[in-house]
Amino acid sequence: MVKWLCIVLFVCVPYTNVYAKEVNRGIAAEAYAVLDVTSGRLLYASNAHTRLRIASLTKVMTAIVALDHGDVRDIVRISDVASKQEGSSLYLRAGDTMMLEHLLYGLMLRSGNDAAMAIAEHVGGSVEGFVHMMNEKAAMLGLTHTHFQNPSGLDAPEHGASAYDLARLTAYGLKHPAFQKIVQTKSMRVPSSPYSGSWVHKHKLLFRYPGADGVKTGYTKLAKRTLITSATRGSQQIVVVTLNDANDWRDHTVLLDAAFARYPLVTFVQRGEEVLPYGTIAARTAAYPLAPEEHRALSQRTVAPRAIDAAFGVQHVLEVLLHDQVIARVPLLAHGVPLWKEY
Repeated sequence: MVKWLCIVLFVCVPYTNVYAKEVNRGIAAEAYAVLDVTSGRLLYASNAHTRLRIASLTKVMTAIVALDHGDVRDIVRISDVASKQEGSSLYLRAGDTMMLEHLLYGLMLRSGNDAAMAIAEHVGGSVEGFVHMMNEKAAMLGLTHTHFQNPSGLDAPEHGASAYDLARLTAYGLKHPAFQKIVQTKSMRVPSSPYSGSWVHKHKLLFRYPGADGVKTGYTKLAKRTLITSATRGSQQIVVVTLNDANDWRDHTVLLDAAFARYPLVTFVQRGEEVLPYGTIAARTAAYPLAPEEHRALSQRTVAPRAIDAAFGVQHVLEVLLHDQVIARVPLLAHGVPLWKEY
């Protein structure tokens, strides 16, 4: 079982981008969200908080829950029900076996609905049990416009999510090395398997957009085209989600270019850096995406640590503010106190 640890460092300022209208011009999506992974800041958005059909973007949550509660070394037996799933498929056969890790690659690269069902049955004990785990995870992450009814994304009456929720979910997943490794893999061959040939990732921008490193395509007749893309330049990773977008490859390119150009990641303090005048060192790196004119609205202050933080050697807490709203909090440790592991 893979253990996840999520430490929230940032409180995001509201989405108030005066350039949004210019970026939005020509974007075909019914809804979209562009998010900085490090900070969680929403950079561009349109209709981002409306729950819509999401098709196979569902499988982002399927993979996260499987990594959270399963063992990737497990051997999964394919059930008759899993082998008969409609839609995109790995063409798994009832009675065959496959490692959970390989099923996860088939899930995310080839969008196998049969893989989704086999994963759900194995990890959740039943499809219903796994879907309950998916919705529990959504609630834990505060995804208030998300509800799952199956692990594959096949159309169902109450199944869907908002573009913003999907962007946040993806950013959460991308902070986990196993998830990031799977979704950025362009192709793979399952060793010692009756399934010959390689699985090639369906996400075209992995092969076309510089720095693209994931994550998922989706389509059903009702949801239409849905897409999540992540890309990294330097230390900055951006996620784009579009729902019902007939021109999604082009739109993701436009939105990624706009986000990287206008909102580069600015580092305020590096982990281990000495912070004056207190003679302390920063326990974490703090960075935030900023437009050029926003630098004038930055300020900082130090506050006393909470009692629980002080018990771990925190002397002060450095707060960085944008327009008087806190966007980063960095614990400051006394010299000689071991630095915590950063996630």
